[in-house]
Amino acid sequence: MTHDPPRAEEAPATAPARARLHQVVFESDTPAGRAFDLALIVLVLVSVAVVSVETVPGLSPGAYRALRVTEWTLTLVFTAEYLLRLAAVRRPLAYATSFYGVVDVLAILPTYVSLFFPGAQALLVVRVLRLLRVFRVLKLSRFLSEAATLTRALRASSRKIAVFLLTVSTLIVVIGSLMFVVEGPAHGFTSIPTSMYWAVVTLTTVGYGDLSPRTGLGRTLASLVMILGYGIIAVPTGIVTAELTQGRGHPVSGQACPSCAAEGHDVDARFCRRCGHAL
Repeated sequence: MTHDPPRAEEAPATAPARARLHQVVFESDTPAGRAFDLALIVLVLVSVAVVSVETVPGLSPGAYRALRVTEWTLTLVFTAEYLLRLAAVRRPLAYATSFYGVVDVLAILPTYVSLFFPGAQALLVVRVLRLLRVFRVLKLSRFLSEAATLTRALRASSRKIAVFLLTVSTLIVVIGSLMFVVEGPAHGFTSIPTSMYWAVVTLTTVGYGDLSPRTGLGRTLASLVMILGYGIIAVPTGIVTAELTQGRGHPVSGQACPSCAAEGHDVDARFCRRCGHAL
């Protein structure tokens, strides 16, 4: 009588290979991992520079072709790097849906989209977000801790900010409608949406000057909106500041989870905060 061998989650040779790949791709504590991340940062900077220069008018056809070849070469490198990141974790979908996973996809997608929609490659400047990994590479754990504190404060105040934005949106509709009635098409306020645009510009104290009231009543209303704008600008700052003062930051490790690649763990954490895998 024979017995089937017990099933393993992955082949014995696969786990060490994946662990080594994870150490190089996601960690920066080893010379290989640090070199990988530093090389990636250099390539990101070169890529952003190439995309920016490509939009400069008056380039010669030869220079434009060289930039396009460089852009495609870097895109292929980033595509291979993204596939390596998926292969280095036990749960590829968890990494693919994480913040850095989405940024990695956005960093390579515009080049492929440009095959069907010319000009889409200009969106490749989103690759600059990948430079956020420099905090881990340079072991700036203090900055990671402060970033985690700010993130928690923004999440805690999200509902209050949502109510605030709803209130501001209501004010914009009311103010825009009033200005449309007071000034009218004769003074450039040709519709309520146009008047709402003026209300946004004035309430945020931007003041482009392309629209301005001409009547005394309209100028009085505009003055009230300007004064109201100064008070409104301070509200979100106060909300977030209140949340920041309620909690203090704690040290954050630069280690990435080998299962889902989640980051931002406490320095003494033994298990991943997202999936529970051992660190």
